[in-house]
Amino acid sequence: MEVAIISGAGSGIGFTTAKQLYDMGMCIVGIGRDPVKLANLEAEINDPERVATLAIDLTSDEAPGTIVNTTLERFGGINYLINNAGIGSPKPLHETDDETLDQFLNIMLRAPFRLARDVIPHMKPGSAIINVTSTFAVIGGRRGGAYSAAKGGLTSLTLHMACEYGPQGIRSNCVAPGVTMTDMVRERFNDKAFRRMQVDMTPFPRLGETTDVASTIAFLCSPGGSYINGQTIVVDGGWSTTKYLSPDAINAGD
Repeated sequence: MEVAIISGAGSGIGFTTAKQLYDMGMCIVGIGRDPVKLANLEAEINDPERVATLAIDLTSDEAPGTIVNTTLERFGGINYLINNAGIGSPKPLHETDDETLDQFLNIMLRAPFRLARDVIPHMKPGSAIINVTSTFAVIGGRRGGAYSAAKGGLTSLTLHMACEYGPQGIRSNCVAPGVTMTDMVRERFNDKAFRRMQVDMTPFPRLGETTDVASTIAFLCSPGGSYINGQTIVVDGGWSTTKYLSPDAINAGD
């Protein structure tokens, strides 16, 4: 039975991805910081034979080794690594202090780097790593700052991994969500400018849901994605690739 490690599995995209991969028949190791949220994941799936969780700080020195050892002891192998954990609400470059810079880089670049480094020696041909990046790693964006730097670095790391470990049959790809309706994003919709930037500039009649991103990750872990390597799949309804403006936005000044 295939085994997937998913970071940031306690909520949002990671939570939905864990359920989708479980439905595909995989064993799941859900990683997160909040044991209560991870307990909710266990209760939601309700299959202790195939689901394990581990509450740990991904940035700690011992995290990669602990995660790998826990997975191997519980399930005996590792087929997929989904580096999904992240934080939001970045500030532009000139407002970002060193502490914030280090926090973003540690969680969204250094942690996935270290975890992938420890996982790869245990992967066999047919395995895959999916790094969840962002549209801010594909195009420029206001207020990206350290977030853009971390996600852009993760994209470049993925390209290196695809080249270095592809010959071993280990694929590496990115999934880059646009604004996706998680609890964190719903809070930001209180900002009128943020809401208009997403709704009025997306040429699709709804915004992204966690199932949209999770389904793309699941595809990359399926036979259908078995020849995809070194790619970024953007899941944003066309936001990053068009210059769309809604009729309401175009006519706002009338």
